[in-house]
Amino acid sequence: MPEFRILLLGGTGEARELAARLAGDARLHVIVSLAGVTSNPETYPVETRIGGFGGADGLADYLKKHRISAVIDATHPFARSISTNAVAAAGERKIPIVRLVRPAWQPEPGDNWTPARDVEHAVELVPDGARVFLAIGRKEVSRFANRHRIWCLMRMIEAPDEQTRLPPGELLLARPSHFVDDEKALMERHRITHLVAKNSGGPAGYAKIQAACVLHLPVVMIRRPSLPAIAEVESVDGVLAWLDDIFTVPETG
Repeated sequence: MPEFRILLLGGTGEARELAARLAGDARLHVIVSLAGVTSNPETYPVETRIGGFGGADGLADYLKKHRISAVIDATHPFARSISTNAVAAAGERKIPIVRLVRPAWQPEPGDNWTPARDVEHAVELVPDGARVFLAIGRKEVSRFANRHRIWCLMRMIEAPDEQTRLPPGELLLARPSHFVDDEKALMERHRITHLVAKNSGGPAGYAKIQAACVLHLPVVMIRRPSLPAIAEVESVDGVLAWLDDIFTVPETG
């Protein structure tokens, strides 16, 4: 019986769920790849590698060397580089690829959202004098460093490098809370007037969006980057159906 080798580009809750559901299929050899942006990543029940590939060409070489049969991109919606490289590498190797994309958040009644094209645009949209809750992670927080007339609460899981320039404010090392009351209390305690967030979608970070709505705070919502067009699904079940189509994978669970 042939062994289908799957490269799962992970780092999200959906990727962990998918790995767990694929781990029990003896015909599949699943390799999860993590970017290594956190020092203590979540564990997966399958073979795991950590680190980059060296661009699209390096990833294409990896696919060839490890005889990968298909690629599943279950990275963060804002992981533009690896998603773009994955499409190019899979195309070069002529192997199937699918992108698991959680649905984006949509404004609800009472929300006060201003859409931003990207982080640079978000910097422009924040007014002087604002007390900003920056919920954009650590990689791009330095974009706000030249805004000297705002105060920022910068929440991230791990501290940025010492060389990273930070805007005026306070650094909070913590994961987002799943509870609206916790996020609301955090914003009230720091007298937040504006929230800047990326439209990541999913339940994990949505409580802060709901809290901002409860407090009637304006939200600068950064839209997702454009990615090369490939097959996309919105759920783990969608990936399993896609695999079933190309590999006749038996049902799991």
